[in-house]
Parts: sequence; C-alpha cells; structure tokens
Amino acid sequence: MAKKTIDDVEVAGKTVLMRVDFNVPLDDQLAITDDRRIRMALPSIKSVIDRGGRLILMSHLGRPKGEGNDAKYSLAPTAIRLAEMLGTPVHFASDTVGDDAHAKVGAMKDGETVVLENVRFNPGEQKGDKDFAAKLAAMGDIYCNDAFGTCHRTDASMVAVPEAMAGKPRVVGHLVGKEIAYLSDAISNPGRPFVAILGGAKVSDKINVINNLLGICDKVIIGGAMAYTFSLAQGGKVGNSLVEKDKVELAKQLLDKAGDKLLLPIDTHCGDAFNGNCNKQVVAAGEIPDGWEGFDIGPQSAELFAKTIASAKTVVWNGPMGVFEMPPFDAGTKRVAQAVADSDSTSIIGGGDSAAAVELLGFADRVSHVSTGGGASLAMLEGHKFAAVELLDEA
Repeated sequence: MAKKTIDDVEVAGKTVLMRVDFNVPLDDQLAITDDRRIRMALPSIKSVIDRGGRLILMSHLGRPKGEGNDAKYSLAPTAIRLAEMLGTPVHFASDTVGDDAHAKVGAMKDGETVVLENVRFNPGEQKGDKDFAAKLAAMGDIYCNDAFGTCHRTDASMVAVPEAMAGKPRVVGHLVGKEIAYLSDAISNPGRPFVAILGGAKVSDKINVINNLLGICDKVIIGGAMAYTFSLAQGGKVGNSLVEKDKVELAKQLLDKAGDKLLLPIDTHCGDAFNGNCNKQVVAAGEIPDGWEGFDIGPQSAELFAKTIASAKTVVWNGPMGVFEMPPFDAGTKRVAQAVADSDSTSIIGGGDSAAAVELLGFADRVSHVSTGGGASLAMLEGHKFAAVELLDEA
C-alpha cells in the first residue's frame, strides 16, 4: 500500500495543492487553543516551500451549516499561526475557488504559501461535487494528501480533486505516509503477540473493529464503559453504569466468537456520583451495586492488562479505560499507558481520546506512533480501504 510521497516529486516552480487537516479548536475570541495539527503538517509544508514550490493549502474547520455564523469557522487564524511557525508570510484567500483565491494564487512566487478559506463553506465539498473539485484541481500541478483525519471521507477535496488531476502527480504527505505505514502494516503483518486495547463508551462504535481484530489479534482487551455491556451479556450486575442494552445480544455473539481472545476487566472502580469526590469502592466485575456506577477498570484488571501488554510485540490502542479526565478514575488508563510505554512493542495509539490520554499523561514520546485521526484510524482497523488513498500514485 506504499504511496509516493511529496519528497519523491520535483516541486520547484510548480504549484502543489495540498489537503491538510487544520481542523483546530478555537476559543470564543477565535484564538487557536491547540495548534498541534498545524505543527504536524509542517514537514510536508516545508518539503514544498524549501524546494521552491508554490503551495496552496486547503482544509475544513468545524461543521459550518451556512446559517450566517460561518465566520467562527474561518481558517484565517490558521494562516496567521502557520506564518508565525514558518517565520515567513502566509497569504490567506477569503474564498476557495472565487476571485480572491484566484488573485492570491496568481500572485504567488516560488516558495510562497496560500491558505484557502474553509472548503466546507462551499456546499460542493461534502457532496463530492465534481464542478467544485475541477475548479480546485485547475489551480495545482501536483496533488498532495496530508489530511489523515479525513481520509475515510469522500469529500471533494479528498477524492474528486485528485480524480480531476489524473495524469498529474498525486502523492501523500509525511503524515498520511506515516499513518499508512504504521496502521496498514500493523493489520497486514504484525509482530506477535499482537494485542489490541479497545476502550470508550459504546460497543456500537467498535463492533466492526472488534470483529475484524478478533480475526487478526492474539488478544483483544476491552475497557471503558463498553465493558459493562459485555458484563451484562454475561449476566452481571452493572448498577447505574453506562450500558447499551440493545447491544447485549451482539456482545454475547462476540463473546462466543472470541473464545479466550477477548480479555475483559475482572474488577471495577465504582462511584455513587459522577465526580472525583464521590464515595468510591472497587468491586468484582459484574457485581456493581444498585445506585453505583463503574467509572474505571479496577487495580486487578489494570495489572492483568499490563501483564498482557508487556509480552506483546504489536499493540494498537483505541479508547481510554475509564473517565481518565477525572481523577482518581484515571488510574486504569494511566496503568495501561505506562505498560504500553514500557513495552518494547510497536505501539500505535489510535487517535481521539486515547491520543489525548497519552499526551496528557506524558507518554506520547514513548510510543511508536500516535494517530492524527480517530475516525480514520478506526476505519482502517475495521479493514476499510480509503478511496482518498487508493487513487494516489504507488511508490
């Protein structure tokens, strides 16, 4: 699945149309509160401008609905922040394929960058509109996809634009190249034992992932609130814990299919209210009293999971073990993160809350790879192929 990268093509004097993921959080004053996604795009951006290419960046931000409040979704703050990071001017176009975009792109010199306004301001983006895509495509000599977080989508900038640029170089950026290398290799050729750790609230979010990984992994560890749905399927008591009663039958089927591959918590850290100062107790799994709620795996589960992780050669982790934002119910996630960091495995953290957890706990530099796309990494773990990646040039 290896693809040609931006480093593999000659960019001097040419215009590179690069899809990035600048979907950054903004506060009420429209100031960026976390610029990690911009920072992570810098290697691909510098690869173009440092070699004398002209760079057009396109991205979405948020979910504008065209209801008159679009200004809060403008990419203008990202252009300012990118200019600060690069130490060079970055031009901002107030539209995507309109007069300002054409004027700014037409005036570009080699080594310069233009950020287009939010592609989702154009209704054609999420519809995969070919006319909109053709107008974007006409601006570039080379297409580059460095937006892994949206690779599972079929938006115009992800699929219809590179389709419209058939015959021109169509490559991946550093981020997408790295994601493909780690995630697809983990699925197709893992070092063994291969252990998957799946947490979070809903079995329904992870059904296809669990199903796919049961056929590939040696162990699939289940934590987070979705463990309580499995507990209910085994006839356990879950008190007031978050469960999906309509998914109990499905959980039974997964348990039957999994045999001893599925590793569930053996104890639960409970509270009688949703706050860190509530009354607390640790009980055996499936024995949560009425009026109490499971907020984390218990200490015995944490040690059992850590021991399993310690022997692994490949680890994929998606979803926390409990309410990791609320001590002391962060203990299970901390112990699992520590075990992953201490192991000598190839360790892949699958975006979203698990990525936030390893960042928060200070382990991000001790794992092999932290994915930039929660939904995309889940889709890849489900075994999906992405049209946005498939149509790019093979290495």
